[in-house]
Amino acid sequence: MKKIILSLAILASVFTGCTSSDDETTAPVVTGEITGIITTNKTYPLGTYTLKGIVKIESGVTVTFDAGSTITCDKATGDNALVVKNGAKLYVNGTAAQPVVFTEKSGIPGSWGGIIMYGDAPINAIGAATTSTSEDGNALPYGGTNAAHNGGSLTYVRVEYAGSKLADGTKELNGFSFYSVGTGTVLDHLVSYKGADDGFEFYGGTVSMTNAISYGNYDDAFDWQDGWKGQLNSNWYGLQVTKGNFGVEIESSNNNNAFWPKVSGITLKRLAGCTPEVAGAIEIDAFQFKKEGNGEFSNVVIDGYGNYTEGATTYQGAAVKIQDATTNNNQVNGSKIKLTNFKISNTTQITPVGATAAISVTFPTGQFTTSTTATGAVMTTGAWSTVSGLNLLQ
Repeated sequence: MKKIILSLAILASVFTGCTSSDDETTAPVVTGEITGIITTNKTYPLGTYTLKGIVKIESGVTVTFDAGSTITCDKATGDNALVVKNGAKLYVNGTAAQPVVFTEKSGIPGSWGGIIMYGDAPINAIGAATTSTSEDGNALPYGGTNAAHNGGSLTYVRVEYAGSKLADGTKELNGFSFYSVGTGTVLDHLVSYKGADDGFEFYGGTVSMTNAISYGNYDDAFDWQDGWKGQLNSNWYGLQVTKGNFGVEIESSNNNNAFWPKVSGITLKRLAGCTPEVAGAIEIDAFQFKKEGNGEFSNVVIDGYGNYTEGATTYQGAAVKIQDATTNNNQVNGSKIKLTNFKISNTTQITPVGATAAISVTFPTGQFTTSTTATGAVMTTGAWSTVSGLNLLQ
């Protein structure tokens, strides 16, 4: 009897093992279309989706994307963008191994509007206005008093081929556009890839961004206005490839603010042969300050901002350029621009200069320092920073 029982037990275990193995199946890939106005909470599980039109997440609504998803739009269908209205929340939960990718079918820079987020954090717009209207074709209000505004969390997210102009917007959209977004929002491990405008742009607000890559964008790698004052920014990497203007364009909408943003760990590189976006617009500097722009920047690596020849004229690239006399008088001389631990190579003008000979730039002692030990942005590579086998952190 004991032998019979033992034999049955062994036989049962064999069949159990076979059944378990035979039942192992790969979860089906989820597909679907994302369109229109989103008015109820929605989670998009791992899958491949089509984004069609200007999709808007309404106030009070939370939308979540799981790791590894790809969301594709098609410029042939018209304007496309993902808009997060003030009061809405967007959670994009990518990982280093499974980023979430927003892309466009044609693979042509300037094919859609990217991700646009609105909040009600403080701004200081033209004329010291505390509210303004977006210039992106949505014509939505932004600005307020909620410094801790929370628009959700974007982690390990890549936006590709953005930079189109929506409706009657006054300018092209960026890979990521942040209108008065607050400190409650998480922006970490983001990639803006081959867009036709800026990689990232901040319109006022208090939000900070960490571990960001701007690769091959036609305008500026990083840009802001309207009194943006994020304080905890780190590890920004900008690589300008075929077309590109400034590494960082910094302005404060002509307001002489008592505050400024802070960024540590920046790498700005311009490859040989990279030309300005538009002929005649000589925007070839690593840092440009204008319209009362200011800020504190440390541990910075600048490489490749050398001469550029157009016709019979050769222009000299600069590590730092001050565009107007007012910015020089109030921000440089007033010690509201601080640039420390700068490592500069293959750049014609290492010492900060003015845009014209009439602007004589002399930083107060300790406000501009160079070194040979700066590391710039330091990030771990992975699927999140790789496109078609190319490591963007080259």
